[in-house]
Amino acid sequence: MPEQSAEPANNAVRHDGGRVGRRRLVAAAVCVVVLAVLAGVYGIERLRSNPGAAACRPAVEAAARLAPLVHGEVAALTVDHTSFQVPELAFKDAAGRDRSLKDWRGRTVLLNLWATWCVPCRREMPALDALQGKLGGPGFEVVAVNIDTRDPEKPLAFLKDVGIKKLAYYSDQSAHVFEDLKTAGKAFGMPTTLLVDRSGCEIGTMAGPAEWSSDDGVKLVSAAIATP
Repeated sequence: MPEQSAEPANNAVRHDGGRVGRRRLVAAAVCVVVLAVLAGVYGIERLRSNPGAAACRPAVEAAARLAPLVHGEVAALTVDHTSFQVPELAFKDAAGRDRSLKDWRGRTVLLNLWATWCVPCRREMPALDALQGKLGGPGFEVVAVNIDTRDPEKPLAFLKDVGIKKLAYYSDQSAHVFEDLKTAGKAFGMPTTLLVDRSGCEIGTMAGPAEWSSDDGVKLVSAAIATP
């Protein structure tokens, strides 16, 4: 009789042990999933929030002061509410020399990414050229970076055809400048434009074209240039 009762008891122990083991496996799997999700969220947020940009707090304050000027032809500009140091984007100038956004430290910059296959970009170029003519100088430059990835002569021919004379030519045939900004959550389409202060910090960003040489555009950019 004792032998008959021992087997069910052993089965019960194994059954309970199996259930405990399965629960532990499920709990471990849940922990792994939660940790993966948290790592992804915090990793992306860390990239986008640019936590090393404490020096960009003045740009956020400047953005708040400029907010009342964001209307009319430049109403689509989104002013920055969190510190963001713009990545040191790499591209080339007309002579093929390596350039970086860092080269413009000490100057306010309107950084624009454009391509000949982007119809809104093509329409916007004359306004950017006119803005450079009005405000360009030691304290400010429109830095328009072409990201055509094929025929390098095509964007140059386009600029000549539409009479662009004030803008310097910059290009990135790899289009990495766009991908870098997209990864940082600052580029979603073309054209993409960033208003950047003298320290390389973002004041605001715009997805889509604008009449930058309009009174609204000139007033906004002039105020940004005058910001201490």
